[in-house]
Amino acid sequence: MVCFAAVGGVNTATFYACYLALHRLLPYFAAYTASFALSMVCSFLLNARFTYRTRPTWRKFLLFPLTQATNYGVQSAGLVALVSWLGVSTTVAPLAAAGCALPFTYLLSRRILLRPAAQAGPSS
Repeated sequence: MVCFAAVGGVNTATFYACYLALHRLLPYFAAYTASFALSMVCSFLLNARFTYRTRPTWRKFLLFPLTQATNYGVQSAGLVALVSWLGVSTTVAPLAAAGCALPFTYLLSRRILLRPAAQAGPSS
């Protein structure tokens, strides 16, 4: 999970750097979308190599966006719950929601990037 969080930090920095550079050339939403796509490719490659130590394949690459959709859904639900139900500040709530989404994203990434036999561990 530590490697996953570190890769997430690198991915966030990659996204934001791309966004700032592209925003000078493109409207904000186009810059956001392109940066998100680039950072997702970066996230896939870094997670495959460093977090899960597995060989990237096209199949895994095509399934990987499911992790981002899950991440977005869990974070969005957490954000609404924290702000609306628990009265958490809108400044702090996104960070808390992102932290809550980490385990879900980690587990789904693990399932996609590791073969079933590798997840189960060595047999006795």
